Amino acid sequence: MKTFAAMHRPLLAAMAVVLAAPVIAQSNAADPAAEARIRKLEAEVRALQRQVFPGGDGKYFPPLAQPGQPAAVASGTPASSPVADLLVRVDGIESQLARLTAQQEENGNKLAQLEAKVAALAPAAPAVVAASPAPSATPGEAGAVTATNGATTSGNLAVMTGGASQPKPAAAPPAAGAAKPSAAAKPIATKPVATKPAAASAARLAAVRAIEKPKTADAGDDEYSYGFRLWEAKFHPEAQQQLKLFLDKYPRHARRSFARNLLGRSLLDEGKPDEAQKWFLENYKDKQFRDRAADSVLFLAEATKRQKDTARACIALAQFVDEFPNEAAGRLKSQYDATRAGLKCD
Repeated sequence: MKTFAAMHRPLLAAMAVVLAAPVIAQSNAADPAAEARIRKLEAEVRALQRQVFPGGDGKYFPPLAQPGQPAAVASGTPASSPVADLLVRVDGIESQLARLTAQQEENGNKLAQLEAKVAALAPAAPAVVAASPAPSATPGEAGAVTATNGATTSGNLAVMTGGASQPKPAAAPPAAGAAKPSAAAKPIATKPVATKPAAASAARLAAVRAIEKPKTADAGDDEYSYGFRLWEAKFHPEAQQQLKLFLDKYPRHARRSFARNLLGRSLLDEGKPDEAQKWFLENYKDKQFRDRAADSVLFLAEATKRQKDTARACIALAQFVDEFPNEAAGRLKSQYDATRAGLKCD
């Protein structure tokens, strides 16, 4: 029977080799072949150890295959790169900015509509219109206008402005025997009570709010177009307020003649021919903006016709035909025929 030393002599020799491995490795660090042989010997020694000590404790002989351990994640390690996080945050800021911009534009539009409604509900201010020239024997004061046939129309213009109306009679002096009224008999002056406009109904406010104000590159044209839409929807007080706002804000705009003529038409549609005449006449007398001068003369005839002033209506019609023959035979022919109907003009 072999002794213990005889049985394990190969193992002892291998262990000696393992113990001497560091020294050999240091001496042969520069030799790759020697390094490979040493690693092979170490693997064989470990295999021999497990054969000699098959039930060896794990603390002496660690297993060749060990269960995988989860990789330790350092605290504070970001889930993504910093650049990706910054891009996500910038996208969020841009989305919020877009929402704020849209909300601001919507609020501005609502505020403009509310201001227009409040202005329409307020008592209307008297229209600023140049006073008509007083009747005079001098034709030049009425502003002579040369028609297309060369004849002057100063007399027609004077009549259209009210020059044919008679001045108010002077108050008759008191009779000699009449007693002067005493101070006690004088009537007590009372301040006129300003009547507040009737509150607009909710349905009307909703209908006005439903009319959209255009938004184009020409802000002045947008203001005029909004007034036209209000007039077209028969919201005459709101349309008049909007058109006056346009005329005050854009005194040199190309739509100025259109706005004054439309303002007169809105007043005429509302049953205010006297006030409408002022705007028609002012638009006709403008020598620079005359896009709707022909329309204003024709509607001036319509306004005087509604006032039962046949003489002035006929003179305005004659002036329209004499100065604007193309419109009388073309674009405004139907309107001229309707206004001419029922009038006995020479």
